[in-house]
Amino acid sequence: MGYSIALGGKGGTGKTTIAGLLIRYMIRHGMKPVLAIDADCNSNLNEVLGARLEETLSDARESMKKDVPVGMTKDIYMELKMEQSLVEGDGFDLIAMGRPEGPGCYCAANNILSNLIERLICNYDYMVVDNEAGMEHFSRLNQKDMDLLIVVSDPSRRGLIAACRIAELVKSLPMKVARIVLVVNQVQNDEFILPEEVLTTFGKDRVSFVPADPLVARYDQEGRPTITLPEDSPIVKATESIFDQFFAE
Repeated sequence: MGYSIALGGKGGTGKTTIAGLLIRYMIRHGMKPVLAIDADCNSNLNEVLGARLEETLSDARESMKKDVPVGMTKDIYMELKMEQSLVEGDGFDLIAMGRPEGPGCYCAANNILSNLIERLICNYDYMVVDNEAGMEHFSRLNQKDMDLLIVVSDPSRRGLIAACRIAELVKSLPMKVARIVLVVNQVQNDEFILPEEVLTTFGKDRVSFVPADPLVARYDQEGRPTITLPEDSPIVKATESIFDQFFAE
């Protein structure tokens, strides 16, 4: 597997926006192809990337319970459905996990999916996973090995404490994470002061700031992909500098 990056954080912090801008940065700097995985049940990374999403892997999991053609094994059926779910973009491929499991036992289906994704990942040099909000995805150990974990927060104390809890949880689990950083998004002024807990958890050199950018909301309202923001927009300029630092290290 190539270089893997995961993003996590409380809901509403702009995590998916940061994920999309990261993918844009990687493509423009020759780090491609990128496998983008939308692991948020409220799938919208495709909208940020300007990609049309027809089907998710959860749709495939559900259909496996009743729609497997006669003479076809479940493994082959799921592999076919995963290929159909893969969205090809310019420099990236996107696959969305979709909603979580419904009633009943889906252990077999989920095991098949996990094995298929592991095989798929081997075909890419870079992977970016936009995780669902909160800590559950990490506590389930859905993703065990990461080169870089980007925890995204807004400037609120609740968001920052949630970010600290995610970082501490990841550190306590049997996961291999090379580096954990914090990106504080939607910062309104240059005099923002971090709580002491944040500095203790992440360290001063592992915290970056992204200013609030009204263009993000405008693009969202107009249905325009965030990755098409102009080069001189505040959020693009800030994230470009931050990503330069991440990959330089």
